[in-house]
Amino acid sequence: MKPHISVITLGVENLEKSLQFYRDDLGWASSGIVGAEFEHGAVAFFDLQDGLKLALWKRSDIAHDANLPLSPSTPINMTLGHNVANKEEVDAVMEQARQAGATITVPAHDTFWGGYAGYFQDPDGHLWEAVWNPEWS
Repeated sequence: MKPHISVITLGVENLEKSLQFYRDDLGWASSGIVGAEFEHGAVAFFDLQDGLKLALWKRSDIAHDANLPLSPSTPINMTLGHNVANKEEVDAVMEQARQAGATITVPAHDTFWGGYAGYFQDPDGHLWEAVWNPEWS
């Protein structure tokens, strides 16, 4: 298997609320909810970068599709990193997320490894790290 990811799917409780957070509040482009005519099919897609999409899909529908029981959600199973070019961009991302209603779990700060980062959670608790790494151009 070649290491390649083309879609990151986040399980959400309220698809409309999550769509609003990412599309309307954070400004990410989306055509909205598609597939609602199918049982367990309603999903929203966002183009992140060339060849990579973000999907929002109800947790209960993912459980159904994967033939797994719906289990409690925890924000620390995975984080999503949003790397930017400098500290000021980290501050701007954190402020935009805060204004969109995200929960700031760690304000932006200088890190022990020489970078600058902060954490926020979307409406479903998914954990995002806004980060500047001086080693990455």
